[in-house]
Amino acid sequence: MLSIAGILLSLTLLMVLAYRGMSILVLAPLAALAAVLFSPGTPLLASYTQVFMPALGRFIVLYFPLFLLGALFGKLMEATGAARAIAEGIVARLGGERALIAVVLACAVLTYGGVSLFVVAFAVYPIAAELFRAASVPKRLIPAAIALGAFTFTMTALPGTPAIQNAIPMPYFGTTPFAAPGLGVIGGAVMLGLGLAWLLWRAARARGAGERYGEDAQAPVTVDRKLREHAQGEGYDLAEAAPSAAATAPPGLALALSPIVLVVVLNYVLAERLLPRLDTAYLAEAMYGNTSLEAVRGVWAIIVALAVSIVWLLATLGRRLPSWRETIDAGASAAVLPIFNTASQVGYGAVIASLAGFALIRDAVLGLSPGNPLISLSVAVNVLAGITGSASGGMSIALSTLGQTYLELGQAAGIAPELLHRVTAIATGGLDALPHNGAVITLLSICGLTHRQSYADIFVVAVAVPLVSLAVVVTLGSVFGSF
Repeated sequence: MLSIAGILLSLTLLMVLAYRGMSILVLAPLAALAAVLFSPGTPLLASYTQVFMPALGRFIVLYFPLFLLGALFGKLMEATGAARAIAEGIVARLGGERALIAVVLACAVLTYGGVSLFVVAFAVYPIAAELFRAASVPKRLIPAAIALGAFTFTMTALPGTPAIQNAIPMPYFGTTPFAAPGLGVIGGAVMLGLGLAWLLWRAARARGAGERYGEDAQAPVTVDRKLREHAQGEGYDLAEAAPSAAATAPPGLALALSPIVLVVVLNYVLAERLLPRLDTAYLAEAMYGNTSLEAVRGVWAIIVALAVSIVWLLATLGRRLPSWRETIDAGASAAVLPIFNTASQVGYGAVIASLAGFALIRDAVLGLSPGNPLISLSVAVNVLAGITGSASGGMSIALSTLGQTYLELGQAAGIAPELLHRVTAIATGGLDALPHNGAVITLLSICGLTHRQSYADIFVVAVAVPLVSLAVVVTLGSVFGSF
């Protein structure tokens, strides 16, 4: 019982101190070692050097190319003005009278193509402010509109998204980014449909009550201390946070969209068509990790798709960059802190899993639904994402400690690995958006609003609705299997 108390105490420290802005790089090992102190007989230093650090290192070895290329792609989309052009193009075609829908879809297109949610928020907010004012939609709904488009279905549900939430399950389950595409589309449709229905209802209710836009929003975004801390925790430098579309006229919508289309199309062609045809018997050799194509083809597909799309971006829009070197350096630098933060959380999970008390917690979680591991998997991932305030962090802890167990349980129950993948990804997008989530705090700061003003609507579209979507996917998957 003492070991369990230590684990619960460390989880509380992780949640509270992360909310207060403490760096995960420092917090994760300290929280892990605090749990070790409550587990008699467990060596303190060995838990750090022999358990925490190897787990951290394995995560970085596996996923660093995805973080690096994703950060480069997002930075180039921002610096060339492509992200801003997409947002403005979608808004122009839908019209100001559909302000809410336009903002949600603009965010969705950008994040589905792999653009960082911070880039999306800074690119879309000024446009959203102008649209909402013209349409007399309350400003307090802007954060929820951005959150629905950027934090939910495009990050976790839609097949093929290069988001890290869709990439992390692949090595554990031997899947690709297009795992369970039918269920992913259904889950995404539930999130989009219910989220938009809520926002449109809230806007209509406000209009009926005579509420208009509210205070002016054209003043520059104030970069306060907490905003800077949480954004830097995700690797985004707010010294360059003002919307940074290229100084020249923005590119046309078709050209701006082409890198995103290329990412998605190449991702599919490589993962589902080209890579399976290659002779990869050499992967079974020791020097290549004694692995198989199934374990790596998803990661390979995203790496190649992003790399080719970056080359395309530079070839077609590179002349818009004030400096190629500075932009590429900024993108590369933006990859380092996020992957180390997530890897530190993985190290934390490895230490917790090594403690005696964890076996009791694991058995309790696995026993939630003995006949259907999808339910306990959903609960485990959601709870850990909520505690850490991080979708990728919670997922990484859950899979690093229980991934193999769930794969074996799934095989025993006749559940396809693709279904495990999709349920895991969607499960990260629920409780992760609780008030202490760094992206939520940053988004509210960008919009110049408080939790009291806007969090209730964020909670509905980014927490409650994704949980409903998860329940739908688990139910359909349990009945019909993966499709």
